[in-house]
Formats: sequence, C-alpha cells, structure tokens
Amino acid sequence: MSTSPSAPDRIAADTRIGTVRLTVPDLARSRAFYEESLGLRGRPVGDGDLALGVGDGRALVELREDRSGVQRDPRATGLFHLAVLLPSRLDLAHALRRLAGSGWPLEGASDHLVSEALYLSDPDGNGIELYRDRPREEWTQGEIGPEMATLALDLRGLADELQTANGPQPHAPAQTMIGHVHLQVSELAEIERFYSELLGFDVTVRDYPGALFVSAGGYHHHLGLNTWHSGGSPAPATGSLGLRSYEILLPGEDELQRVTARLTDAGLASKPDPEHGGRLVRDPSGNAVLLRAA
Repeated sequence: MSTSPSAPDRIAADTRIGTVRLTVPDLARSRAFYEESLGLRGRPVGDGDLALGVGDGRALVELREDRSGVQRDPRATGLFHLAVLLPSRLDLAHALRRLAGSGWPLEGASDHLVSEALYLSDPDGNGIELYRDRPREEWTQGEIGPEMATLALDLRGLADELQTANGPQPHAPAQTMIGHVHLQVSELAEIERFYSELLGFDVTVRDYPGALFVSAGGYHHHLGLNTWHSGGSPAPATGSLGLRSYEILLPGEDELQRVTARLTDAGLASKPDPEHGGRLVRDPSGNAVLLRAA
C-alpha cells in the first residue's frame, strides 16, 4: 500500500487512528456496556482479551481484564476520551436511541461546527465521544485548521432524524471507526514536539486554553491533548486501569519506517510489539502509542 504524498517531515495524509486498548476490572460488565449501549460486537482475541468492533474483524476497542487493577488517579495522564466516528447524522441518532434504550446517561452533547457529538463514560469512567462529521465542504477554515467551537447540540433535532429510519439499528454500522483519541497530558510544549515535529502531525488548534489539537491530511483532529486535570502530573501508577495503548495506523511499511526513523534520530526508543505488530513508543506524558502499518 502506498502512502499519500507529504512533506518529508509530515506524517502521511491518510494516517488514521486504530484500536484503543483498555484494562478493565470486570470484563463481563464492560462487554455488556459496549455491546448493548454502543452497539459494538465482541469476540475473544489473544489470551482472554475481548475485541469490540463492527463485524468485519476490525477492533475499535480491545479490553483486557485485571480484577486487581488500581483505579487510575483522574489527575494522572492517560485517556480523556476515545471518539467513535459514525458515518451519518442518522447513525448518530440511532446511537442516541441505543443509549436511551439501555438507560445509559449522557454527560454532554455538543455542536463543534465540524461535527456533532454525544459524550458519556463507560462503567469504569473511561470517557467516550460518539460523533458524526459534517461534510468537509461545510467546514470553515481558520488560520491553521478548520474552525471548531463548543455549542449546545439540538438533541431533539437529532432525534427527529429517526423519523426517516426504517427501524431500529441494534448494531453500529460497518463504516464506524475510531475517529480520534483525546489524551490527558502533563504539559504541552514537549507534547507538541513529539506529535508535530517528530511524528509529523499538523497542529490545527493551538489557542484553546490548556489544549492542543493535531491531525493528518487536513482533518479537524486525530488527537486532542489537554492539561485541564493533568497539568504537571505523572503517568498512572503501574497496574492502573484505563488506557494501555492506542494505535496510529500508517499507510504502509515505508511510512512506518520513515516515522520511527525520526524518533530514533531524536533519541526516542521504540520497541516491536510481537502481539499486534508495529512499534510501541511512549509520548512525553507516558501514553503508549502503537505505530502500525494499516
């Protein structure tokens, strides 16, 4: 698979986010939530892990049980939320109906100009965003990226989309994917150097207080990075529940080698991941990033 043209220090335009891996204390409880409330389908993988996806073998989320796991300090670095991207506004309305049907509470609902989003948490407090993108031709371009805001989402208007539906949608549609990941980090200067200068993402938002957003290929953001609760904090304690790693999927082995070479030249060690392939590296806030060829 060939990469899209890009400047030598920029990550390929068709880079995207892959599987998010979490450690949970009760696998059965988590499975029930992700299947019933989010409409994902679970299948066993590896040595007791559970992959949750959309029926075509792609895992959006992968869970590992650790009943003795330590609850992560909410001020530590780690996952702020994983964001599940749905193909259409109607699919987002179906997601809203699935949540209502399972009795799972929303924690927020926002219109971000480029997208519309629902916010909630899983049974262990891992943040989740369910969203749909507006067409790119409707985005307004700012100085360095698409303009974004946080406005109230019209939930009644969203629910009205269901009037055009042929019936309920028990499962998330096949085109569903992880659209972005939002991380808690300890500070922003070194984080920007890692994700923008070394990995090669473009900064799309820098003026939002305490946060940074970066993307590939002109997307609004593939990664959100904030210090709102975690400024100056260390990584979670060993054995903590929550984020184990997340994937950055690169379009081919050549691009993987190009990106990891930049890390090596900067003195940052990556190591092979024999279970999933690719190279595993930690960002300056201790978040584990699996760089993998799609």
